[in-house]
Amino acid sequence: MNKIVLAQINTIAGDINYNAEKIISCIEKAKSHNADLIIFPELALMGYPFGDIFIRHKSIIKKQMQFLEKIVSCTDNITALVGFAEPTKDTNKKPFYNSVAVIQNKKIINTVRKRLLPNYCEFNDYRYFEPSREISQIIEINGEKYGILVCEDSFNDKSFFKNDCIYNVDPIAEIMTQKPDTLINCSCSPSRCGKEYIKNALFSSIAKKYHINYIYVNQAGYADNLCFDGTSKIYDQNGILTLRAKSFDEDFVITNNLKGIINQLPIGMDKETEINVFKPDYQNDLARTYNSIIFGIREYFKKNNFKKAVLGLSGGLDSSICAVLLADALGSKNIWGISMPSKITSTESKNDAKELAQNLGINFLEVPLKDAIDPLKIMLNNTFKDITAEKYENPTTIENLQARLRATILWSISNEHRQMLPIATSDKSEAYIGYATVNGDMSGGFAPIADVTKTKLFALGDFLNKNRSQKNVIPQSILEKPPGAELKINPKTGKTVCAEEENMPYEFLDEIIWFVETCGFGFDDLLNHKFYYENNHLLLNEQKKEWINKFFQKSKNAVYKWHIIPPSVIIDIKSINSVEYHQPIISKIF
Repeated sequence: MNKIVLAQINTIAGDINYNAEKIISCIEKAKSHNADLIIFPELALMGYPFGDIFIRHKSIIKKQMQFLEKIVSCTDNITALVGFAEPTKDTNKKPFYNSVAVIQNKKIINTVRKRLLPNYCEFNDYRYFEPSREISQIIEINGEKYGILVCEDSFNDKSFFKNDCIYNVDPIAEIMTQKPDTLINCSCSPSRCGKEYIKNALFSSIAKKYHINYIYVNQAGYADNLCFDGTSKIYDQNGILTLRAKSFDEDFVITNNLKGIINQLPIGMDKETEINVFKPDYQNDLARTYNSIIFGIREYFKKNNFKKAVLGLSGGLDSSICAVLLADALGSKNIWGISMPSKITSTESKNDAKELAQNLGINFLEVPLKDAIDPLKIMLNNTFKDITAEKYENPTTIENLQARLRATILWSISNEHRQMLPIATSDKSEAYIGYATVNGDMSGGFAPIADVTKTKLFALGDFLNKNRSQKNVIPQSILEKPPGAELKINPKTGKTVCAEEENMPYEFLDEIIWFVETCGFGFDDLLNHKFYYENNHLLLNEQKKEWINKFFQKSKNAVYKWHIIPPSVIIDIKSINSVEYHQPIISKIF
């Protein structure tokens, strides 16, 4: 049996030099191990995703083809599968094929072109690529026959997806007519909730169905809100997982019998994450969520030459979770937590922020807002007198002023200190209903938890306290207090207004979000559906109707905020992140 290398690399979109050097380095290393075949991910030479850069900057394609020739010259005594963007050279077609070059002994002996082009969620393949109309030819190495597929070409098996197949052809069924011994999938597949479990079930099913070995090589890395987890793997003819690469890291895996040591199952595959049932504990997805965000932070900072982060520490849940994630990703010494209390910030919140910072060992500074707020209020009140436009009945001016002043402080710190990036700490629940301040808590160069709902953040807080090497870094008081920005006082209670007073319980809100995203529910669907929330709370129909209506009214007015969420990490099955979801700001669907 051939000695095979799974080259799970981390590329940079458009950096052909960098990607080519990495590919060549891996080939040379594989040759030193007397490997017969080395497999790279989809579009390894170009880097993925690449957006429109190779449409506007046409010289990149010329450069790519030059470096492909350089790679070819290094393949003496080895076969390499290298993904690249292949020009079609036909004005009647899209400009490129998504291709894999089969390089053997310093020659490209075959080019495999992707047949199925995804055009949903974060994928936009059909914008640039022409789908192949040809059945891929198998290649032979030392008497072993291999059928090569490119990512999506494995995702249309009718016996697995049944009525959910979205393409007319199944490239695997086609290629199996040529009787290969092994199938190889070169892929760029980002991590999402429940996706690893589905991929495992699919690949195992394909291997078992056709009684064939199945090799999957996936990219590792982060690019524009997408986290690629790697987790390349091999299945035997019985559909049993026999080898796996690292999750959320590069890897160079050598096998001469399609087997390896599996110490544990890949993150997200150890337990089934039921993506069709709402469960508020999120237990089966917390480890993957944590690792995705950590990897995303680390990658984003490294690839954009940032080393430090600064964030506001309010003593609340969102900023506390962000601080822990940043410290774990970048190191505690590289994190600055800034407490910016106003006159109405509680002593408990100030103490919680300080205790969290001490527990984490991050840098901490308190910058009170009072001396800046009062002069600004006077200036603004004088300004308002000269403006004759109609006023709001209950303006949020002072509330937003506090949030925006805090963001100004963070950006100023960033501007003053090299390689330091301010962090946006708002979450997905807040974004959905617009309960976040533009140029306030939404402002930053990166938003670690923008695709994580509030109830999942509470669960993640418990997870972090129990599973990190340093236990209980988040004070229990933070995990127990009602969420709120402490921006105004309730005149009836004399206490700061909590978020659920103004909106609805987060348990109910997050369940609405899940049904809207996962099931496509509208107002009537939600009203007629029994919520998980109702199993534990008495909920009158009028109250339920009021909350659902409030969700849609607030969401309708929040769409413009969805478009300005900073770069983040997509976590859930579905998202409002603009990389995935495109809703016109002026739309009126609710």
